[in-house]
Amino acid sequence: MFDIPVSTLRYYDKEGLFPGIHRDSGIRKFSEQEIDALRVIDCLKKSGLEIKDIKRFMQWCVEGSSTYPARLELFRRQKQCVEEEMQRLQQVQAMLRFKCWYYEQAMQDGNEERLRHMKPEEMPEDIRKAYVQSHLTLDE
Repeated sequence: MFDIPVSTLRYYDKEGLFPGIHRDSGIRKFSEQEIDALRVIDCLKKSGLEIKDIKRFMQWCVEGSSTYPARLELFRRQKQCVEEEMQRLQQVQAMLRFKCWYYEQAMQDGNEERLRHMKPEEMPEDIRKAYVQSHLTLDE
């Protein structure tokens, strides 16, 4: 379902990420609650959160509603991290798009001479946008 190795599930369990998991003859039985927990764990891991911090989050869940503010702050912080990473990747993608165009043109021309002297306003609009985006600093 999550393409997670059994060894990883065992590790998560050992780290206490499934505090209420039911066992039948020592075999873990994943209920809908653990499946939902796996969805959240997977999301938090993909957002860059470390297991120790995910464990803290899972402990907050057990502690109850008094930890809502901490949980909300954690998700807001991770959301911000993901948004920043997406912005960085969009900039990388723009540079790749620009450079693909650049070298396609260089191959057609047989050299880079024309391209070296080309101003952004002389580029096709979509390539100019990629060029400009790829040359921005992340805070622009």
